[in-house]
Amino acid sequence: MKSDSLKLGPQNAPHRALYHALGLTEEEIRRPLVGVVSSYNEIVPGHMNLDKIVDAVKLGVAMAGGTPIVFPAIAVCDGIAMGHQGMKYSLVTRELIADSTEAMALAHGFDALVMVPNCDKNVPGLLMAAARLNIPSIFVSGGPMLAGRIDGGRASFSTISEAVGQFNAGRMSEEKLREYECKTCPTCGSCSGMYTANSMNCLTEALGMGLRGNGTIPAVYSARIELAKRAGMAVMELVKRDIRPRDIMTEAAFRNALTVDMALGCSTNSMLHLPAIAHECGIEINLDIANAINEKTPNLCHLAPAGQTYMEQLDEAGGVYAVMHELSKKDLLDLSCLTATGKTVGENIAGCENRNTEIIRPMENPYSETGGIAVLRGSLAPEGSVVKRSAVAAEMLVHEGPARVFECEEDAQAAINAGQICPGDVVVIRFEGPRGGPGMREMLNPTSAIMGMGLGDSVALITDGRFSGATRGACVGHVSPEAASGGPIGVVREGDMIRIDIPGNKLELLVGEEELTERMRNFVPEKKELTGYLKRYAALVSSGASGAVLN
Repeated sequence: MKSDSLKLGPQNAPHRALYHALGLTEEEIRRPLVGVVSSYNEIVPGHMNLDKIVDAVKLGVAMAGGTPIVFPAIAVCDGIAMGHQGMKYSLVTRELIADSTEAMALAHGFDALVMVPNCDKNVPGLLMAAARLNIPSIFVSGGPMLAGRIDGGRASFSTISEAVGQFNAGRMSEEKLREYECKTCPTCGSCSGMYTANSMNCLTEALGMGLRGNGTIPAVYSARIELAKRAGMAVMELVKRDIRPRDIMTEAAFRNALTVDMALGCSTNSMLHLPAIAHECGIEINLDIANAINEKTPNLCHLAPAGQTYMEQLDEAGGVYAVMHELSKKDLLDLSCLTATGKTVGENIAGCENRNTEIIRPMENPYSETGGIAVLRGSLAPEGSVVKRSAVAAEMLVHEGPARVFECEEDAQAAINAGQICPGDVVVIRFEGPRGGPGMREMLNPTSAIMGMGLGDSVALITDGRFSGATRGACVGHVSPEAASGGPIGVVREGDMIRIDIPGNKLELLVGEEELTERMRNFVPEKKELTGYLKRYAALVSSGASGAVLN
């Protein structure tokens, strides 16, 4: 065992003295030391139940003969951070989480890890750490929130976000907005649609790093506690068999994850996180690979914000394994991939039938023949950009309109709230990329305001920033190169015509080639005065097209 170098022999008596100071018995010291990486805190609703998940994991580890030892990981609530400077600190925590977990695990010689994340950057950050450390590891999340109930229907975080736009447009009373505020998020857990947190937790199943139900069993269900105990027991089997993350997260496994991503209609943020996780495994997953998989993968699910179904319903329909079983009918998955169950994907999904064809469309009746995410390229995005195709109205799949240019999110939000955006416009928000923001802020407030004001079927938005998984509409993010790196989005002028062609995978700035060349030649991006972690991050971060990893 890895920890033996810290525990055995007379020379390690000082180490053992410190273990005894923790209250560990000699029997516990002799066993494999399993780090339980807890993202518990009292500010993120998706994390407030993780103390119970961690306790269950510890029981599972101990029952299977290991010694569980808890240490923390940070987490930012994207919803609370949204719309102000706090959002600059969301994506950047992914690297902090990976780095700090690496430091704790190696400093203390753990034999294995159980990762207990839930929201947004937590899951990919810990997947990056697992790949980097390459010691036996498994994931068990806190689970999704139950959907809210309003006027006889279900609701989620995107509902309240868009309600603000309705209120600002005079389409909703303050009393009704207050009702939405109080009923939209009724329980602990990650917000109840197919937003970034739930997308990444579902993809842990597709990658093979989480057990069945990790992405979909609601946070408040007792089955979630049972799952945590099973994860604790399962990691000890991984130790026994010496099955490591890079044995599981192979190139074929990432292709499986991208395929499931397209079928589920996951958050566009998965196009940042999957390449970053693959990078830690020494594997290249780029936007071209994503588009190739998108072209042959049908979109089978329309969870919020794309539709009016929620995570609890996906769980009832059979969850991620049922989606994978559907995909296997057309040989779209590599069933030979090893998983954290110790079995292959094929063995895991055998018999996992679709229990509700309204929630998970069968292969012969998909929402679309192509996947939920599309990558667009063109003169405005030479390195690529990303859109959640499954959440775009049919009439906006192809759109051409005049640019309304803003240098930051706040300026765009003010113009939208003031009624200055008209049908047909293309809102351009730049200098919000990984380097230019810095931190690549999510643009949920502007997109929700557009939808809430009834402009979702006539106004598009493009940015070198990114979007919340709760965003819907013709919203194209991750435009690369970003403005701060000298990308063409930095030279768009007010009134320039922009063409978005999602079926054709194109994003074009409709100015002459000579004109564009001249603008680019004279373009010198303005540099922001930065301090602290953001200054270091901006100096090291790569393009959004390559996962915004640190160089």
